[in-house]
Amino acid sequence: MTEPTRIFHNPRCSKSRQTLELLTDRGIEPEIIRYLETPPTEQELKDILEALNLRPRDLMRTKEKEYKEQGLDNPDLDDSQLISAMVATPKLIERPIVLANGKAALGRPPEAVLAIL
Repeated sequence: MTEPTRIFHNPRCSKSRQTLELLTDRGIEPEIIRYLETPPTEQELKDILEALNLRPRDLMRTKEKEYKEQGLDNPDLDDSQLISAMVATPKLIERPIVLANGKAALGRPPEAVLAIL
């Protein structure tokens, strides 16, 4: 049995809403994970980063005030420290992230997720 399509979703984000709409328009009813309420674990985030082929800082919302307040702009921080910060403050995670068919895509722009469907 294949894994269900999942979307790490923030309903207040227009790109996240557009990506969800893109999926449902194609007949895909993804498992919706409201990651602000249910953040991924450190291991899940590591797996997502590996699937996206990104480093933690590449998946961080660096313009959020929490990024500066927590000193996350410090270049000496290692990947595990950045991942821990994203789990503790999920607002820092870029969105939306779609997982499908053993792959991952960042819905920026929303059409980017089509490559993994």
